[in-house]
Amino acid sequence: MHGRLQECTGIDSDPRDRTAPQQRNLDDILAVTRTTEETLPAHLLYSAFLFQDIVWKRLDGRNPFSNRGVRYDGSHDDRALNAGVARFSADPTARRDLSYDSDLTGRIGLPVLTLHAIGDSQVFVEHEAAYGAAVRGAGRQRHLVQSFTRESDHSALSASEYANALAALDRWARTGRKPTPASLARSCEAFDRTYGTGCFHDPGFRPEPFAAKVRPRPGGAHWPAMSAAQERAWSRIGGVGIAP
Repeated sequence: MHGRLQECTGIDSDPRDRTAPQQRNLDDILAVTRTTEETLPAHLLYSAFLFQDIVWKRLDGRNPFSNRGVRYDGSHDDRALNAGVARFSADPTARRDLSYDSDLTGRIGLPVLTLHAIGDSQVFVEHEAAYGAAVRGAGRQRHLVQSFTRESDHSALSASEYANALAALDRWARTGRKPTPASLARSCEAFDRTYGTGCFHDPGFRPEPFAAKVRPRPGGAHWPAMSAAQERAWSRIGGVGIAP
């Protein structure tokens, strides 16, 4: 796969060595997929092999994915792109089974504190908007605090921030004192005196809606994506889900 990507886009080449068609292809792909040059290869691997595994190893060949009704934009010729792109329809039972094992109802019953890099291009920060909307939709926002940092790594944030977040979560669980993004930014300084890896909290940051990054499918912008009532109803169906 990576060889084909290189042939198509010259992604591994110095930009000065790419052909004009390669550069245009790369620019189009990045603009349409709303990802970055650094993470494009990983995202292509996910979309090819992870989705393939879900369909053939967990769903007996049933497809849970759809792009019907989605209009792609950002390329040098969006009309040609949308006319030529392959279109797929989801099998309703496959969509149900994947949703049952992967979508969240938002019905959290314990304190949850998230810490997310604003520049994370692998699991982009707009996921937090979807998660927050799911929790609010379930009426459980009292159990959630979402915090954000001016970093760009995935799962490799500052040790000072990790220690601070864990301490705040522990204190919240034991005493009921709910932290805030601002209080997390302040308390991080004490942990940074121990770990010295820096504190990069941005208390005022709010992520854009999930649809700003992933084009919603028709009817697919409602959160939570699976309600608690749906989860209960589906749980009574024999063999529901994608677990092996």
